[in-house]
Amino acid sequence: MKRTIPLLITAIGGFVLVFAYFSPYTEDWGEKTMIWFDVIAAIAFVLGGGNLLKIHLKKTSDQAEGWGYSVITLLAFGITLLVGLLKIGVNPSPQFPHFAWSGEYRENGSPFWWLYEFAFKPLTATMFSMLAFYIASAAFRAFRAKNLEAILLLGTAFIILLGRTFAGVWLTDWMPEALSGLKIDNLTVYIMKVFVTTGNRAIMIGIALGIASMSLKVLLGVDRSYLGSGQE
Repeated sequence: MKRTIPLLITAIGGFVLVFAYFSPYTEDWGEKTMIWFDVIAAIAFVLGGGNLLKIHLKKTSDQAEGWGYSVITLLAFGITLLVGLLKIGVNPSPQFPHFAWSGEYRENGSPFWWLYEFAFKPLTATMFSMLAFYIASAAFRAFRAKNLEAILLLGTAFIILLGRTFAGVWLTDWMPEALSGLKIDNLTVYIMKVFVTTGNRAIMIGIALGIASMSLKVLLGVDRSYLGSGQE
C-alpha cells in the first residue's frame, strides 16, 4: 500500500493535468487537481519546517560541528515564522479597521517587510556576490587555449566582454560604415542574437525532451525515486 497508493495518485493527477491542458472538456478536472496540489504543498511546507527543526535542534543539542549556525538558523526561522503568522506590527486594513489581523503582513514598514528587505535580500545579494569569484575562477580554467574548442570559446568571450565596454567601442570606431558589421560592439550584438540564441534554443529543446521523458517515467510508475529509498 505504501507504494501502490502514491503511484496511483501521481499517475491519475499527472494524466488529468495533461488531458486538461489539451482538452477543454477536462479543464475543471485540472483546476480541482491543482487545488489538491496546493493542499499537498501546504502539508509539505509543514513537514519541511518540522524536519528543519528536528535536524538543527539535534545538531544543537549534540553540539556537533557547526552547531552555532544551527542556532542562527533556528532563531531566524522562528522569528520570521512568528512575525508572519501573527502579523506582528501590521496595521488593520481600511476595510476592517476594527480587526488587527486584517492588514497585509507584507505592507511597507511592517516587521515582516523589514526582515525581507533588510535581512533576506542583503544576505541573498551577498551570497551571489561571493559566487562571482567562483565564476571567475571557473572561467579562467575553461578559457585556457588547450585545443580548438577552447580557443573559439576564449575568442568569443573576449569579443563579448570587450564589446560591452567603452574601450571596445573606441578601438573599432574608426571603421567606415561599409565595415560597420566588423565593429566589436556590433559583433557582440550579432553573437548574442545569433549564436547564443541558437545554443539556448537547442538546450531548451533538449531540456523539454528530457522533462517529457522523465514525466512519462514517473506517470507510468517506471521511476519511483520520489517514494524514497528502498522503493525503487
